[in-house]
Amino acid sequence: MLIDFLQYPFLRYTFLTGILIGLIAPLLGTFIVVRRLSLIADALSHVTLAGIAFGLMAEKKFGLMLSPIYSGMAFSVAGSVLIEKLRTVYKAYQEIAIPIILSAGVGLSVIFISIADGFNNDLFNYLFGSVSAVSQNDFISILIISIIVVSIIILFYKELFSLSFDEEQSVISGLHAKWIHLLFIVLTALVIAASIRIVGVLLVSALMTLPVAASMRLAKGFKQMILYSVIFGELSVILGIISGYYLDIPPGGTIVMIAIIILLVAIGVKKLQSK
Repeated sequence: MLIDFLQYPFLRYTFLTGILIGLIAPLLGTFIVVRRLSLIADALSHVTLAGIAFGLMAEKKFGLMLSPIYSGMAFSVAGSVLIEKLRTVYKAYQEIAIPIILSAGVGLSVIFISIADGFNNDLFNYLFGSVSAVSQNDFISILIISIIVVSIIILFYKELFSLSFDEEQSVISGLHAKWIHLLFIVLTALVIAASIRIVGVLLVSALMTLPVAASMRLAKGFKQMILYSVIFGELSVILGIISGYYLDIPPGGTIVMIAIIILLVAIGVKKLQSK
């Protein structure tokens, strides 16, 4: 079953990229869910869609060779910075920053897609993921992002852990919460933009939250929750990519449905344990 993925270069890059995404998406997702910021993934995925649509529009209308992935990353990072800025503006209602940026992302996406004369096959692949869309350059970019994400999580683990569970005490103790917040949300933006090739814009937030939701039912500590999240994320991505290829459907949907099945199994196991 895996022979095709090892034999053909484009499938090999897709498979290796999926493994990387299965690691970094749930890894960051664990901190996102614990901090109750799950909707950030949705907001940034829609902003990323605006960036991708802008890249496609620039290429089609103006002949600019602007890679949609990189324009998507640029928009996503800009959106993450704006979310942090808005959180400081609305200090008593910080969560309102997320729907504001989400709405802006949707609005810009509609405008850019309309100017680019509507949907095409490339945009469809970005929306739902594609087994054949990952190039060698995409893989290298995602590998670099993965190394950066894992390195920063290791270096700033204590700070991120402290902010996730007791932000007020962390600030009082002298932790530079503002910069840690900004660093974290920029990383989230990069991971979302990187994951879109495989999972798709509309489903990428699920990969950051569903494995975490399943691990929360089984884990006995935060580090164990991270470990289970990554395992469930890898299972979802690997099985989803293989199923998507052999069933000739976008892998994003199969990845999410496998993650849902894992979540239901975890809930069932927890109920059996509690009896």
